[in-house]
Amino acid sequence: MTNYVLTVPVTYMKDGQEKTTYRRVGAVFENTKAETGEAFLSIKLDFPVAVTELVAFQPRDKGGDQV
Repeated sequence: MTNYVLTVPVTYMKDGQEKTTYRRVGAVFENTKAETGEAFLSIKLDFPVAVTELVAFQPRDKGGDQV
């Protein structure tokens, strides 16, 4: 089963430049139906989210810090 870190992009200004950071809001799990072998995604939110865009990344190694 593949999983991804689900994030929200947050854009801000720093030193006169526009920057983007990504805040974790949940996880996406790639699953397979046993009967048909068809792949599907399951999204689990850490909390209710009211945004217009979500971005999923593959998780970092356990030794690295999560965003």
